[in-house]
Order: sequence, then C-alpha cells, then structure tokens
Amino acid sequence: MRKEIHPDYMECQVTCACGNTFKVKSDKAEMSIDICSECHPFFTGSEKIVDATGRVDKFKKKYNLG
Repeated sequence: MRKEIHPDYMECQVTCACGNTFKVKSDKAEMSIDICSECHPFFTGSEKIVDATGRVDKFKKKYNLG
C-alpha cells in the first residue's frame, strides 16, 4: 500500500434512531443511522407478509406447507 493516501481507520460509535449504540471500525468517528438489527422488523420477528393476491396461500397449497 502507498503511504499517506489512505484515510485513518478508527473505532466508530454508531447510534440508531431507536437508541441502540454499538461500535464498528470506519474512517469516521461517529455515525447516526435510522434502523439497526435491534429495531428492524426482520430481526425482531415482527415482520408482516403483505399478500393482496393470495400468492402466499397458493405457494403453501402447492407445496403442502399448511
């Protein structure tokens, strides 16, 4: 690597809108994000499937899933 052309790699304090904070490595000292793994519906289990045309039911029926 060439010297003196790369940004400094430091510990970064990340703050989510939900109040969760954690540390990662980045070229910035701190970041503010809107959503994290503590509040994202996929990770919290509150994910909802929107099915207006019956595709989920059709898939379940096709593969005998319930």
